[in-house]
Amino acid sequence: MASSGIAQAAGPASAPAGSAPAGPAAGSAGTDAIKKLPGKTFDSPADRTVTSPVPGEQAGQAAPAQGGTGTRKLSAVIGVGLHATVSSAHGIDLETKLFPTDTSNLAVTIAWGDGTTSTFNTTVGGGGNDTRITKHKYATVGVFDIKVTAKDASQGVQGSNQVTVGTLGAEFTPHTPTRVLDTRSGVGAAAAKVGARSTVALKIDGAAQIPVGAYAVVLNVTVTNADGPGHISVQPTKSSAENATTSNLNFTAGQTVPNLVVATVGNDGYVYLFNAGWQSVDLLADVTGYFTPQTASGYKSVTQSRVVDTRSGLGTAQGPVAGQSGFDVAIAGRNGVPYGVTAVALNLTVTNPQDAGHLTAYPSGQAAPTTSSVNFTAGQTVANAVIVPVSADGKISIRNGSWHPADVILDVVGYYTPTSRSALVPVGVPVRLLDTRVPDGNRPAAPVPARGYFVLGMEGDTTTPEVDGWVLNTTVTNTKGPGFLSVDPDPNYWSNYQNGNAVVPNRPVSSTLNWTAGATVPNVAQTSGGKGGIVDFWNQGWESADLLVDLLGYYESN
Repeated sequence: MASSGIAQAAGPASAPAGSAPAGPAAGSAGTDAIKKLPGKTFDSPADRTVTSPVPGEQAGQAAPAQGGTGTRKLSAVIGVGLHATVSSAHGIDLETKLFPTDTSNLAVTIAWGDGTTSTFNTTVGGGGNDTRITKHKYATVGVFDIKVTAKDASQGVQGSNQVTVGTLGAEFTPHTPTRVLDTRSGVGAAAAKVGARSTVALKIDGAAQIPVGAYAVVLNVTVTNADGPGHISVQPTKSSAENATTSNLNFTAGQTVPNLVVATVGNDGYVYLFNAGWQSVDLLADVTGYFTPQTASGYKSVTQSRVVDTRSGLGTAQGPVAGQSGFDVAIAGRNGVPYGVTAVALNLTVTNPQDAGHLTAYPSGQAAPTTSSVNFTAGQTVANAVIVPVSADGKISIRNGSWHPADVILDVVGYYTPTSRSALVPVGVPVRLLDTRVPDGNRPAAPVPARGYFVLGMEGDTTTPEVDGWVLNTTVTNTKGPGFLSVDPDPNYWSNYQNGNAVVPNRPVSSTLNWTAGATVPNVAQTSGGKGGIVDFWNQGWESADLLVDLLGYYESN
């Protein structure tokens, strides 16, 4: 294993010769992450029903019940109540409640707003009701007006109601890396440090040409000039930020720490960054993309693989990248990434830097932006997740903003393309799925052992996972020595673990985050859950470490 603690492509970190990888951490637990999330609903009460004659009936036979000008009172009124619940990225469950005043033979039509309809017939006694749920899946994400009409032809009357719904899923639009927050210079907030236990309100709607109505935004958030230790929580409301039980990045005094954040945008068009420490800090945020309920680019996971390692010459010239210089990386056409992608999800790692500085990832063929993707000090190994727009030639560029050389490593984890239907479902307030410091059910509090892995079932005991990819904020703490974390889909079903016949997964050769003794280090991992909806978290160090996992969102095609 390399002294930097990063798995080498040419010589993957592994157990000693003749030994098998350690088994899963004791007390591993399965969960259904989606069931932990609150539902999103849309309503149109029955009192908003519009009653009117059935088209084609003779004039004067019936008259509108609301706002009409007819001369005869309708012999019956059919109330229609609508309650819609989003069930997946593209799916919706529509509950219809029909309340006729007289016994009615009803022909019901549901116009879903996408050019398709569903129909059913029912007979309902006067004073009774018909309540049922009809499921529908939209071919695209978006906002749709659903109209339900219930007709009783024998009485010449119909009732109609409608409700506007938005799909739960949103698709990705890449954005040239742009700084939207810098408290050092007054970009996006006052030019002043963020005080202890204080919050910054960052406007997203309309900022940097981000459209109004974005569901989520991709930000590279960086803390610097920290006067003491603490953590930052990024949330859709001020209240949720200040009462968060999760964190997006952790820091100590004097550290400069970045982390990718896929942040849900609040109803007011803002995201809120809370400094949970007891000392002041400066905050920076760079936008690299956003998700809207409009057709754009969907996500596709790939098996995490190394595309660049300057230590071995993989993907570029061998040797550290000189200061104030960079190189292009061919992304499309390699490692499962096709041509025509709009952006790529990567894990960007710097190691062996000779001085402090930063790396910037951006589309090739463009001037290097004044943003950073990962920050480092001399001798530090730091990884950060990035989502980078890809140029038309299928390439991205990496620039070393330090004045001295540094080695660079890139692992690809997924990509965004117009041909994919896999849309992001942002969770709103992040949900903690795992904290090995705290007992949970039958799992005792215990760190992930050295060279071992923790198995986390994300969709219960399923053989048909519904989720294409998970967006997880991983944090390692209580570290006793150097090491790195790998996150990988598991090859088993959950029942294999319950029955004791699970196969041991292959040890990954890529890294998600790196740590030294005593450090608390976060990073975002985007990964699929394999055939059983299970994710493995590998402690690739030689000492145990505690692990925290927070759910930020997930991608679905259905």
